[in-house]
Amino acid sequence: MMYYENELKALKKSGRYRQRIVVDTDLKDFASNDYLGLAHKKELHKKTSQKLEKLSSHSAKASLLVNGYHQIHKDFEDALCEINNFEDAVVLGSGFSANIAMIEALCRKSDMLFMDELYHASGVLATQLEHVNVVFFKHNDVEELKKLLIQHKDVKRKIIAIEGIYSMDGDLCKKEIFDIADEEDALLIVDEAHSSGVVGTNLMGVFDLYSIKPKPNHIKMGTLGKAYGGFGAYILASSHIIEYLLNRAKPIIYATALSLYDTLLANNSLNYIVQNKQRLAKEINARKSIVKKELGIDIDGLIIPIVIDDNKKVLDIKDELQNDGYAIGAIRQPTVPKAILRVIARLGESEDDFKLLCKKISAVVNKFG
Repeated sequence: MMYYENELKALKKSGRYRQRIVVDTDLKDFASNDYLGLAHKKELHKKTSQKLEKLSSHSAKASLLVNGYHQIHKDFEDALCEINNFEDAVVLGSGFSANIAMIEALCRKSDMLFMDELYHASGVLATQLEHVNVVFFKHNDVEELKKLLIQHKDVKRKIIAIEGIYSMDGDLCKKEIFDIADEEDALLIVDEAHSSGVVGTNLMGVFDLYSIKPKPNHIKMGTLGKAYGGFGAYILASSHIIEYLLNRAKPIIYATALSLYDTLLANNSLNYIVQNKQRLAKEINARKSIVKKELGIDIDGLIIPIVIDDNKKVLDIKDELQNDGYAIGAIRQPTVPKAILRVIARLGESEDDFKLLCKKISAVVNKFG
């Protein structure tokens, strides 16, 4: 019985049909979020595996609150706190779960959540929970956020949710939002999935970039599946907030703890970033210069969004570049308002290959009009 045959036909007709394709490792990867190329650093894998072999088990085996909380988890949380200047941290399975955990637990019935309209789909999904009251403000629009905060001045708690670098547009959050959150005594959730490891003096993200000392109302979430080259996520906050999440956030309470391998790997990746921050920052800046020269685009991080506004054309361009040996992203509605090429200026491929890709993109985009 084809229960959803008509829906699938409609998706195919509109150019919005999705499917899994086994990755072609022969292609030069400018599509993934492995920003620093750490997923290919065999020394990180080797170091992680050697330590894991010495442990009594290779699995966390339970949730953090049963007996799945290992010294491996604590060591990584402590390292994150030290480099990011936060009081406490908790690791968990994914950035998607982290957003669900924070919004589900922190937003109570008498509170109001103010969310940037381009916030990640995981956060938007969490707002659909019955007890979550949410208003969306225009992307990075400081003035509209101020007006909405005034309109809802009588709520018990105000919670603002933004991203450090937005996953599709690739632009930075406005620093003024930090100031507004402090003035309003609002909790501020900052999703640093695409900024941690990419911007800041220590490559720790927008708190680092804007020289913001974390305050009790600040909450930072980051993923380990992007710049850290592994899998999982973390939440950094005050000890008070972390204590509350441990007692109320279902994805923390009821899910098996992050694997020991991924936690060890993330700690090794964190150390690698800290030890090589100057070289990595220099390479990141070189990629930005290439993008400006070859494509005429200024980028804040390593995400290059190129608006095509045609679901078929964006796939045709992606396919043509794939035939030339390059993997890039083709993002369509409803993920974005207008179809885009999403190119990642990742350090895992050579600078020469990236420069050649930019030239090819310019030619192909002009060809397709």
